[in-house]
Amino acid sequence: HSKSVSARNTAGRVIVHIDLDCFYAQVEMVRNPELRGKPLGVQQKYIVVTCNYEARKLGVKKLMSVKDAKEKCPQLILVNGEDLTPYREMSYKVTELLEEFCPLVERLGFDENFVDITEIVEKRLNQLQQSGCSRVCVSGHVYNNQDINLHDTTHIRLVIGSQIAEEFRQAMRARLGLTGCAGVASNKLLSKLVSGIFKPNQQTVLLPESCQDLIRNLDHIQKVPGIGYKTTKRLETLGVRSVCDLQAFPSAVLEKELGVSIAQRIQKLSYGEDDSPVTPSGPPQSFSDEDSFKKCSSEVEVKEKIEELLPSLLDRVYKDGRQPHTVRLTIRQFSSTDKWFNRESRQCPIPPHLIQKFGKESSVISPLVDILMKLFRKMININLPFHLTLLSVCFSNLKDVPSSKKGSIGFYLKQTPQTSGSGK
Repeated sequence: HSKSVSARNTAGRVIVHIDLDCFYAQVEMVRNPELRGKPLGVQQKYIVVTCNYEARKLGVKKLMSVKDAKEKCPQLILVNGEDLTPYREMSYKVTELLEEFCPLVERLGFDENFVDITEIVEKRLNQLQQSGCSRVCVSGHVYNNQDINLHDTTHIRLVIGSQIAEEFRQAMRARLGLTGCAGVASNKLLSKLVSGIFKPNQQTVLLPESCQDLIRNLDHIQKVPGIGYKTTKRLETLGVRSVCDLQAFPSAVLEKELGVSIAQRIQKLSYGEDDSPVTPSGPPQSFSDEDSFKKCSSEVEVKEKIEELLPSLLDRVYKDGRQPHTVRLTIRQFSSTDKWFNRESRQCPIPPHLIQKFGKESSVISPLVDILMKLFRKMININLPFHLTLLSVCFSNLKDVPSSKKGSIGFYLKQTPQTSGSGK
């Protein structure tokens, strides 16, 4: 697909961003239909990570403490969402469903997908022109209620895109029981921004003339997808807070502060320009799992936490069929000032003799724990007090099993049917 993406005029693209409504809560309602219509929250530790719209109407918000949520809404039903397996599996079903329509599907987290539908739109546009039909109806909302110009092929392409987005949403609802929002625009940035204008279970198309209005309506640069936390902080020290500030900021000064490539990229984003391609995600590049907690402050506790994380993680690696060659440990130390961004990681190669044992052998757990504890000691001096709030283990650098192994009878005996839905 890379040829068709790079050779294509990016201005003529039609990109759909699909964002599932309160995803974890929806998965729980699909698993247990009796929960539908009742205020529902999904709990991880002492936080409500998401809740359905019935709960939101009663004042429950995402990332509220369980205590506050129960006070707001005593009848709130809470489901434990710490095992991500059902969400991960449903997430891959959504991506696979979209791939049936079109090969260019890029995952973003569990509940978002970008789809480049330019080629489907071209085919439908040609069919329309051949049939001599000039009437096309938009599906869903048009951002700013802008009038559609039927003599403008860019408008017609985006309107056809809105019809295809509607088909995606109907298929998700009929086959998986899930609702979601969609944004239709000429690039990934704009489609993601416009998909959230009307929620839940609605869709919006953005015509090019309204692009500046959409982007300037963002109240802070951190709302621009692609401008992260650290870049935002650096921009704030330069006095740049709004999109208009960033558009007006002298390019030369920005390049000196942030480097040429970052400066040019984010200044383009501030104008709604984004030529990044929709890159098919394919199988996951890594497998990771993490646990967060209020306090972990002894080596024994760290070892226990790692031992708890490994079995389900190794099971996911086994089901995938590829072998990881690198293992990484990430920790987060408690900090009253910088709550989210003080993570530290160390990684190392997995010894070849251990790679061979990956699979259903539990004998691999003990040596892996030893390796991870060595990585831990590289980050933390265990002779001094420490206070961790998160541990994460990640297997990466995944490679296919060497073909000589595939020829052996043992390989076939140990294989289980492939399951989609492995991966984070």
